[in-house]
Amino acid sequence: MSGLIGTSTSATALLTSPSVSSSRSSTPALSFNPVVGQSHGKKFYGRIGVPVKNRRSCFSVSNVATEISPAQEQVQKLSKESQRPVYPFAAIVGQDEMKLCLLLNVIDPKIGGVMIMGDRGTGKSTTVRSLVDLLPEITVVAADPFNSDPEDPESMGMEVREKLMKGEQLPTIRTKINMVDLPLGATEDRVCGTIDIEKALTEGVKAFEPGLLAKANRGILYVDEVNLLDDHLVDVLLDSAASGWNTVEREGISISHPARFILIGSGNPEEGELRPQLLDRFGMHAQVGTVRDAELRVKIVEERARFDKNPKEFRETYKTDQEKLQEQISAARSLLSTVQIDHELRVKISKVCAELNVDGLRGDIVTNRAAKALAALKGRDKVTDEDIAVVIPNCLRHRLRKDPLESIDSGVLVIEKFSEVFS
Repeated sequence: MSGLIGTSTSATALLTSPSVSSSRSSTPALSFNPVVGQSHGKKFYGRIGVPVKNRRSCFSVSNVATEISPAQEQVQKLSKESQRPVYPFAAIVGQDEMKLCLLLNVIDPKIGGVMIMGDRGTGKSTTVRSLVDLLPEITVVAADPFNSDPEDPESMGMEVREKLMKGEQLPTIRTKINMVDLPLGATEDRVCGTIDIEKALTEGVKAFEPGLLAKANRGILYVDEVNLLDDHLVDVLLDSAASGWNTVEREGISISHPARFILIGSGNPEEGELRPQLLDRFGMHAQVGTVRDAELRVKIVEERARFDKNPKEFRETYKTDQEKLQEQISAARSLLSTVQIDHELRVKISKVCAELNVDGLRGDIVTNRAAKALAALKGRDKVTDEDIAVVIPNCLRHRLRKDPLESIDSGVLVIEKFSEVFS
């Protein structure tokens, strides 16, 4: 079985480390800019029925958030430095299936996220949150609340897209990928964002305050105990995951913004299964179990005690391993676009999916992407049978369930069918 914490060598045993240097840069605080949306109707009436005067045919847009002053930026920087450090990813021993699924999603976000299910106290949340240190940097439009991609219109906010269409130069910065926690008790307004209706009626502007989905655009959205999430929030996630956009409708005012994120969820199967519609939105599925070896359990406890006693000193002992993983992820992301998979292997993957009666084509697509990401992680530009064998159980096992009351297959059926087709 797998363990949680221990020596750094086990954490990187599966992976080879290419000698690629990764660059880091300090990221200034981002200030919020207005977001452009569409108005419905030419007149808006206040509470006493008097139309609001507006010389323009549509509303201008105003953001509730204000720009961050240098003093506030310094306070935020000091606050970030004083936060408790997270447990190092390289210090987690075992749980290879879960760690691999997370790394593959960082290398290729289009895989579609990962659902992690397992016993209580097996380090699911600890492992996910430890991924923060390994997240690579991306290029975003400066002072944009949606982390807009300056080269991809599908990941741009409306204001940035309009500037691009006008031929304006877009200032850009390098920043780390965001990881946003979605609390179980979050309100829909906090998740989707809010519109100040009173300000819209009295001043004729769309005052929009972005929510968690805006912050998670081009980043990671993590939901702990996702199987306990309220149905109305599940519906919001399904809508955003399907379209890649979040739309806020309030009193005839509509604002949309991109919401493309890696969805990571964790939970305990004893507390209930996920709705099939949401489960299918996760590209991969990882299972974790409780370690049974007494010596390893003692070591896990001792390592955790060392971290709790002096987190910074503990993290220093794994600094070299963390940097190697960062370099390896950066190299894999650069190599990914050149990785090829033979047509014969694609046909066999689809044959496995068809014979397992997997609904839709998402299983085929995810398996192809995951296999290419694994090849890139190993420093190769061509996918092999072994790469597919490693990832295909995680890509298909949660898509075999036809009855919502059934439990998710452990992967045995997928492995048997793979062996039969690929033999």
